[in-house]
Amino acid sequence: MIDPTLLAEAEALLALYRAGGLRIVTAESCTGGLIAATLTAIAGSSDVIERGFVTYSNEAKAEMLGVPETLIASAGAVSAEVARAMVEGALARSLADVALSVTGIAGPGGATATKPVGLVFLGAQRRGTQPMVERHVFPGDRAAVREASVAAAFRLARGAGQS
Repeated sequence: MIDPTLLAEAEALLALYRAGGLRIVTAESCTGGLIAATLTAIAGSSDVIERGFVTYSNEAKAEMLGVPETLIASAGAVSAEVARAMVEGALARSLADVALSVTGIAGPGGATATKPVGLVFLGAQRRGTQPMVERHVFPGDRAAVREASVAAAFRLARGAGQS
């Protein structure tokens, strides 16, 4: 079940995009489609949601979004550079006006000394503008990190939709 607060945020984002005539594409890794699922849980969202990519593996990031394998190898899948490449790839491979990306470590495993559980990079880009990337370290368990990522993604998407 999707958190009611996230559903309210999704409704507000959809209304903003609908009013601006904007469509959105998502490129998700650690959220596994939760951003798109939350948006599409709202009836009538098809006029705003253009498509969604779930690119959980490094291979999917490369094949579906065109993220260079060399970038993944050098910066790591959980990095600002990969979040930026994901958002750029999603926009290039869609008809959307705005792209949103997320890559991170939801846990409980997968952390390193420099990349803790809860580390998430979010990207947003409106066609014709430079991508924005945010770094977050969210507390809590896997579910909490994923939900916090969705909420932060919606905030970032609101900003991109107003630029």
